[in-house]
Amino acid sequence: MKLLSTLERPYYAMVRPTVGALVRAGVRPNTITTVGTLLVIVSAVAYGLGQVRLGGALLLASGIIDTLDGQVARQSAQVTRFGAFYDSTLDRVGDGATFIGIAVFLLNAPDVAWRLPAVILCMVAILSSLLVSYARARAEGLGIDCKVGIAQRAERILGLGLVSLVFGAAFRAQALVLVVALLAMASIVTVVQRFVFVYRVAAGDSRISD
Repeated sequence: MKLLSTLERPYYAMVRPTVGALVRAGVRPNTITTVGTLLVIVSAVAYGLGQVRLGGALLLASGIIDTLDGQVARQSAQVTRFGAFYDSTLDRVGDGATFIGIAVFLLNAPDVAWRLPAVILCMVAILSSLLVSYARARAEGLGIDCKVGIAQRAERILGLGLVSLVFGAAFRAQALVLVVALLAMASIVTVVQRFVFVYRVAAGDSRISD
């Protein structure tokens, strides 16, 4: 999204001292990735236990940590293909865990609006978020840089984390359900955008096939 793109430069300037400190301390990028994923899993457990605000706070914290591993890798000259694979794979674990935790909460909370549709939306959100990432990875495997789309991982973390932190389970969890619905729809739109983009780029390339 344009707003997040605008905020990227000041955000990275703000975390630069932290990145420098991590590099000087010899912290490995994969260690940061692991810590971030563990934090997402703890966030998912918090959601599942009904601690929605805590889950949102932990999710936002994991998002901050998730931005550090790549910067540390570049500044310390530790960029590796395995590191990229490890980071991408654990990101998918985090995406799935978050929506599973929310679904568990929605199934067990005593007073939730739209219970069954909300749980189904969580399932759709899991599938669509995985497809967003898969579409990019498959395109890059074909030599196509595919970062288009209105909803990537940063948008999902920020939107879900902020709404969870501000509203918690208030209003029969309607705010939480609505943001899950919006993220699911935005991810579906992003998948379509990436399909269209890759089709247009690859349409004249007969070497690209299944």
